[in-house]
Amino acid sequence: MPLHLFNFNGMNNSVKIKMSSRIMLVIAAALLTASMFVAIWRIELDAPQYPEGLALLIFSNKLGGDVDIINGLNHYIGMQTLHAENFIEFSIMRYIISAYALFTLLVAVLGNKKLLQFLLAAFVLFGIVAMVDFYRWNYDYGHNLDPNAAIKVPGMAYQPPLIGYKQLLNFGAYSVPDFGGWMFIGAGILMVLALAMETFLAKPKTAFKASMSIVALMLFTSCSQSGPKPVKLNVDNCEFCKMTIADAKFAAQVVTAKGRNYMFDDVGCMQRYKKDNEALNDAVYYIADFTNPDLFIATKDAILIQGDQIKSPMGGGIAAFSNKQTAGNYLAKFSASYLQWQ
Repeated sequence: MPLHLFNFNGMNNSVKIKMSSRIMLVIAAALLTASMFVAIWRIELDAPQYPEGLALLIFSNKLGGDVDIINGLNHYIGMQTLHAENFIEFSIMRYIISAYALFTLLVAVLGNKKLLQFLLAAFVLFGIVAMVDFYRWNYDYGHNLDPNAAIKVPGMAYQPPLIGYKQLLNFGAYSVPDFGGWMFIGAGILMVLALAMETFLAKPKTAFKASMSIVALMLFTSCSQSGPKPVKLNVDNCEFCKMTIADAKFAAQVVTAKGRNYMFDDVGCMQRYKKDNEALNDAVYYIADFTNPDLFIATKDAILIQGDQIKSPMGGGIAAFSNKQTAGNYLAKFSASYLQWQ
């Protein structure tokens, strides 16, 4: 595309908005095309024997990840084994995505608002149909079990969640979009923005600023890093001792290299879990600030004290602080001593 098309100097606001909406649609088409070459969805399974988890990756034309291991585990509970050739979706999905990408590019070239409305409606419909089909697939595999399976739990089904988290026996199942899925979502948002800009063309200055602000927010959000999450008291359980976390002052958590969070009710529990799971050596360990439990401090930055008068849930007797002076005050109060995380 000639570079002068991206030169907004000298254009009136209406032309700027029209051009911006077309650029958004070109980017949306590029995102849809790129999504065919990366995983669109992922289902992750966590269990004590798999601290870094097992992942089933769903591409537009195949399955990836730990398929063989998951098939081996599913055999014991009577679930069908997963094979790409058993799903007709994998034989047609790339054609469907390609058609949407080409149609999006066509709408960008023609700049027709009615075609854009039709594109957005068709894209939303495709998303709904895809999620319904995904739910049907999960339901079939989670309920249609072999009656002669080695492990049978009366009334138990193994349907993974459509999106989010669900506990399945000793496995925690996470179902979330993967990189390609976020590309799909991004393409849909760009289509909405393009239509909004076309719709509010009568107020071009307002529409242009609002749309650019939303795009900037999307980019900022997509670049956010994983880190510690707030603990849900009396809801979250300690990953090591399985007790419910009830005292935020002693909470701790691990954030793995994959962005997974493991919660603990006591620093001692987290230390024992670390010792038992060498695969988590690349993880980042956090401890709640004793005086501000909403703040989690990385262990390399935390000032730790330990003493018998520090009554932590599992008897670890360890408290963490982000401020050296505050730590010193509590050191004297509890007749404690400084402790190094290492």
